[in-house]
Order: sequence, then C-alpha cells, then structure tokens
Amino acid sequence: MTTPHDNNEELFPVVDEEGNILDAATRGECHNGSMKLHPVVHLHVMNSRGELFLQKRPLWKDIQPGRWDTSVGGHVDLGENVDCALRREAREELGITDFVPEQLYRYVFESSRERELVYSFRTVYEGEIRPSEELDGGRFWTADEIRTNLGQSVFTPNFEDEWRRLEAVLQKDASERV
Repeated sequence: MTTPHDNNEELFPVVDEEGNILDAATRGECHNGSMKLHPVVHLHVMNSRGELFLQKRPLWKDIQPGRWDTSVGGHVDLGENVDCALRREAREELGITDFVPEQLYRYVFESSRERELVYSFRTVYEGEIRPSEELDGGRFWTADEIRTNLGQSVFTPNFEDEWRRLEAVLQKDASERV
C-alpha cells in the first residue's frame, strides 16, 4: 500500500486580496515559499451544544502534519468557485452533503511557506460525520478545551489565528441573544 500524498501538480488560481484571478500555479509552487496568494475555504462545523468539530491532519500532509485543524479546509481548484469548493471539501473530508453554510469573513493568512485568501463559513450540523482517509479522524471540542490548548503545538497556526476571529463572532452572537 502506498502512502497518500498531496498532488503537487494540482492547479490553483492565483488571486489578489479581493479574490480576482490573476494567474494559475501548481500546489507545489504555492506551497514552496513563493507567497502566491491562492484561495481556500474553511467550514466550521458546530453542533447544537456549541462545540466545534476539528479534524486531525494526517502525518503525510505537506503542511502541519499531525495537528488539529479547522473542521473542513481545502483549496479552491482552478475553474471552481468558492461555494463548489466548500461543498466538495465538506463531502470529501467529512461526508457532509446536506448543510447550510453561513459566510463569516474573508482574510489573508500568511505563513513562512504560503499565503492564502481564506473564505470562512460556519454551519450547525447534527448529522453523521464520517472523516475520510484524507484525515486522521476528528472530534468535537468545547471552547474551553480549545482555549486550554492554544499555544501548545496542538493546533495548526492557521486554526489558532482563525479561532480568534471565530471566537469574536461566537461572543457577539451570545451577547445579541441576551
């Protein structure tokens, strides 16, 4: 059996900070420190108790192997729109097909290896979640569990960065319900 790996020849759009397509580049080019801005989608899957499902990245991933990350996260392929990418990634990673996404925000995330234009969504989902072989499983986390593990190399830097944004949205929602 061969070990799964990322396809470094997969084509991604290269975009500006507004999401306008400027060019195309391979996954390998986008992840090699070129800092070519490419779009990704994130879906935060929450249950009715307010817990957040996180996926565990497998050890074979080229970026942040073995760390806990956003429920669903993936690249927008060249020729694909954000909604199609979001639904494809949710189906591929967690087996989720029937959900209503709420767009939260868009931002640029930069690491030492790449720049991503992140389109972030959330959904409340009570159905069955079936993590695929693309992942090393997953589980629901409480906000307190997440806060306790921040800065401990448990989560990807991208998730930790995004958690601050998501937590601000969740706190705003809670204050509006009072």
